[in-house]
Amino acid sequence: MTTSLAGQPLLAVLTLREVWRRARRRLRTGPLHRWRFAGGRAGKLLVVPPSLRHGDPMIAEAIYAGRFFFAGQLLEPGRTSIFQAPLPSEAYAAELHGFDWLRHHAEAGDALAVQNARTLVDDWIRQKGGTLADPAFEPAVAARRMIAWLSHADMLLADADAGFHKRFLRSLSSQARYLRSVAQEAPEGTPRLQVRTALAFVSLCLPAASGRIKIAARHLAEELDRQVFPDGGHISRDPGAPVAILADLIPLRQTYLRQGQALPRGLYSAIDRMLPAVRFFRHSDGSLALFNGSGASDIHLMTVLLRYDETLGEPITHARQSGYHRLAAGSSVIVADTGCPPPALVSRNAHAGTLGFELSCEANRIVVNCGRPLTADAEWRRLSRSTAAHSTVTLDDRSSSHFARSESLDRFLGTPLVPGPTEVLSSELGDPVRGFEATHNGYERQSGLLHRRQVSLAEDGWTVDGHDSFQRSATVRTGSDAGKATARFHLHPSVSVEVIGDGVRLAVRGQRWLFRADARVEIEDSIFFADAGGARRTLQLAVPFDAYDPAGIAWCFEREA
Repeated sequence: MTTSLAGQPLLAVLTLREVWRRARRRLRTGPLHRWRFAGGRAGKLLVVPPSLRHGDPMIAEAIYAGRFFFAGQLLEPGRTSIFQAPLPSEAYAAELHGFDWLRHHAEAGDALAVQNARTLVDDWIRQKGGTLADPAFEPAVAARRMIAWLSHADMLLADADAGFHKRFLRSLSSQARYLRSVAQEAPEGTPRLQVRTALAFVSLCLPAASGRIKIAARHLAEELDRQVFPDGGHISRDPGAPVAILADLIPLRQTYLRQGQALPRGLYSAIDRMLPAVRFFRHSDGSLALFNGSGASDIHLMTVLLRYDETLGEPITHARQSGYHRLAAGSSVIVADTGCPPPALVSRNAHAGTLGFELSCEANRIVVNCGRPLTADAEWRRLSRSTAAHSTVTLDDRSSSHFARSESLDRFLGTPLVPGPTEVLSSELGDPVRGFEATHNGYERQSGLLHRRQVSLAEDGWTVDGHDSFQRSATVRTGSDAGKATARFHLHPSVSVEVIGDGVRLAVRGQRWLFRADARVEIEDSIFFADAGGARRTLQLAVPFDAYDPAGIAWCFEREA
């Protein structure tokens, strides 16, 4: 099915902006300008930044054996260079050419792993170093590669011959010139921030005039101020974004200090804001809430990052700018999406999960969203972003936010969210319960209805009460007559389900919870995408109700043991 741009003004605007951005980038990297990226090389590295990301020696061993597993897909090129082999997807290419996997070789640390890492880097320089139009030179991919090469330069250059040393520094210098040229043409959001972060690293690690260090610092600080909310969340509303950004910013801060350079104020304040945000989005088991592109959590990385958090206070209950609520009582934690979708330009990974929530208790995840798949499969990705893949309410099996229905547009624009909720009103409930009430207008245009949800957590953390209903919009008088609403509660794969009378008993690692609703509860299949081992089957509780019944439905999770 195709999407008519004439009927979708927002898609038309986004398409024109992307066409113009790509045209500007091609002009900057075309034959008339390509000579600027050649030239001399830095004579030496001034400093090697630290890396906070841990590796797995088993992955380094697999790469040495010729098994390259990226973006959920395995490629075994045999005697062909991996950098000449046809790649299965853009996501695969981004991971391969980003070189984050060097951390696995660094973790292995033996001579064989180091030599293999050096050989692969040298192979990339020979095969791809001059092909600026290749996917390897997408701005964000090039930025990730620069940071990875700099962070592992001590491993790559240790005992390296003079020829590799020269090729490595020449390639770094050339890529740095390229990134400075295309920085303004990088896509909005994290790709542009990654480019600015990489250029700040380069200004400190390679010999440069003091003016260049100051310019890189200023640009990075400006980008951080644009993208990081006062509450520490990211403009994309992805709970995983602060983790990924901090994994670069904290080593960058240490590199500034090591070089005796003044810390950019924007860098310092962004780190101070984002560290508490990581704690805000964490569940009882240490993993992140699954909203807007968040997937399997790197718990080890988060543990390392939080050692730098000096606030040590309890997370806030309402991240107003990011649009999330967090309820914590006893050993239970609820995280809920109570905000509008992110701006369309940074919504390439956003989900249609408005008013969805997740519940955890002690080290157990109970109610979840499906999360982001590890693979680049387009159908799974689209399914994981739908409202039905979140623990919230669907109306007539539609999503509260929508996506382009054209595969070509998806590839070109990165699947942004198009019309969705434009207003989410929320308020907090007072003692003796902790909770929130929120309403969104994502279904207003088609159905003339507003979804209202109320969720509260008892003081001891043993009872979660909720209520869902629809009310007619005061501004939209027309709408479809269909009114089949379904409240969905996706369960973590570790949760077992047993029907008990008019309720459902949930059991997980020594805990038992009873779910009840004042409507029929159905048990349906679901998929949990956000598992480090790949997608897993699970179950969901589905409660159908009439959207035009003003009473709506009430539901409750009550812990029994």
